[in-house]
Amino acid sequence: MIRVVLDTNVLVSAIWSKDGTPAKVVHLIPDRKIIPCFCDEILYEYEIVLLRSKFNFPQYQITALLENIKRLGVSCAVSRSDTNMSDESDRIFYDVARESKAILITGNTKHFPPEPFIMTPTEFMQKCNM
Repeated sequence: MIRVVLDTNVLVSAIWSKDGTPAKVVHLIPDRKIIPCFCDEILYEYEIVLLRSKFNFPQYQITALLENIKRLGVSCAVSRSDTNMSDESDRIFYDVARESKAILITGNTKHFPPEPFIMTPTEFMQKCNM
């Protein structure tokens, strides 16, 4: 199993488009092919963003997704890095991935420093033969 940190935009895209690559990544969680790594701050962001009225996602989908992440994932303690970030709100995802030795999967790679452990959903699926 591969440890991953899922950026919030991957979850939004997975719910938005059930046949897209982000959805395929998220479906690897219950199949136990990936282990989501998170901390309380990440879970809080997931919930706040997914509940935004502009998305109008059904509550049951959000609840099921977050419960799967919590039940099948790993909570990680994290210390703050001093890496330069273009968007400070993304630091927690970077730090959890770095400390848990996980792959950070994001649709916004430009928000992160160029690191081999940061991939788009498509790159992840290709490089990890999923």
